[in-house]
Amino acid sequence: MAAKGNAPRCIEHRAYARVGLLGNPSDLYFGRTISFSIGNFWASVRLEPSENLVIRPHPKHDLVSFDSLRHLVCRLQNEGYYGGVRLLMAICNVFFRYCSEKNIELKEGNFTLFYDTNIPRQAGLSGSSAIVCAALNCLLDFYKVRHLVKVQIRPDLILSAERELGIVAGLQDRVAQVYGGLVYMDFSKENIDKLGHGIYIPMDIDLLPPLHLIYAENPSDSGKVHSTVHKRWLDGDQFIISSMEEVAKIALDGHKALTERNNSELAKLMNSNFDLRRKMFGDDVLGALNIQMVATARGVGAAAKFTGSGGAVVVFCSEGPEQVKLLEDACLKAGFVVQPIIVVPSVLTDEDLLMISS
Repeated sequence: MAAKGNAPRCIEHRAYARVGLLGNPSDLYFGRTISFSIGNFWASVRLEPSENLVIRPHPKHDLVSFDSLRHLVCRLQNEGYYGGVRLLMAICNVFFRYCSEKNIELKEGNFTLFYDTNIPRQAGLSGSSAIVCAALNCLLDFYKVRHLVKVQIRPDLILSAERELGIVAGLQDRVAQVYGGLVYMDFSKENIDKLGHGIYIPMDIDLLPPLHLIYAENPSDSGKVHSTVHKRWLDGDQFIISSMEEVAKIALDGHKALTERNNSELAKLMNSNFDLRRKMFGDDVLGALNIQMVATARGVGAAAKFTGSGGAVVVFCSEGPEQVKLLEDACLKAGFVVQPIIVVPSVLTDEDLLMISS
């Protein structure tokens, strides 16, 4: 958005929550995934030119003032220590470093960054990377260097910022948020070593059947899920390696099922994806509440799996409206929130599309 007259230009970008439909978490293991952005939740970042460079704390998510010691302790127990300020600082650092390494000249001038988000915390909907993605888009436009930073590289910059903060994650969330819409992703080591990034193929969002999202009010911490499995994979555990290859193949088979509109096969693949994750990670890591969400959906005959690493579940009611009503009743009884998923079309600009095709 531009200010009136000759006033300095303000820039605002929004990045959406994402759903990992198939193949996750194999993106951390040179696998394949299919993910899409959803319009139900988003994060926004606004950049306003200013005399000094300022990262503005969010009045809700970056509290430093409390009613009492008890209030502070309860806040930490429910929300953790960190808000979004650290994410904005991290992407500024990564962006500057990348531009310096690539000899991309940045104009003089400072700005103030503000952020807001309605993505549920710890729900496996990629709330942290949405803030970083929106901020990166603001930086690209403020410095007018969007044409100099490849679209395929932007997810790596977002992930680098998060990893500086100790967040354990793969690339799929960031790809989904940079591209928008429905995206098939191949993270094979051969491609990454050769190209410096994965192969990301946008798909028609109309290939998706109606889907639902269920999530808990007090989900588990999605950041802990990968810890032991990743170490076992690095150590050469053959069960983990072979199982992760199966998970990656689910995304490949899912691409075919979606293209052919084979909804019965899609439902089977979604269930298989979760079952393989459960075998690898174990119930203690997945958490009883997360497993209950999947069980609630499956209890009415729907297909279900995590959207990410826990906290929310994507559900496919292949039998239609009557099954959706059963799902809604079951979630109400279990205390879960349920809502139809709104799929976001691609957010790539014409300039981005030209860059990808060249």
